[in-house]
Amino acid sequence: QVQLVESGGDLVQSGGSLRLSCATSGINFRIYTMGWYRQAPGKQREMVAAIASTGSRNYADSTKGRFTISRDIAKNTVYLQMNSLEPEDTAVYYCNAKRVMADYWGQGTQVTVSS
Repeated sequence: QVQLVESGGDLVQSGGSLRLSCATSGINFRIYTMGWYRQAPGKQREMVAAIASTGSRNYADSTKGRFTISRDIAKNTVYLQMNSLEPEDTAVYYCNAKRVMADYWGQGTQVTVSS
């Protein structure tokens, strides 16, 4: 059974930082592209950051320079360090594990940034 469990969401003031974690089980973690997505009320879900099985990272323009994605293969966990948070970053953040013929999502964690 595949599980992706996010944690770390919280209420934080503008300019603050948060670190999200996504613990996985039931997948061969090292061969998946792991990503963080977010969905704000009334908006479509968007990619925030992703890290490929090779370790290559990709960021949305809106998060580049502020967010950092990383992974711990030994712990089957992917992280999202978020700095300089802005009210526009308020959303539910979802963890995603993807490869050919496989696409898994976590339940999401709420991040709220107050101005």
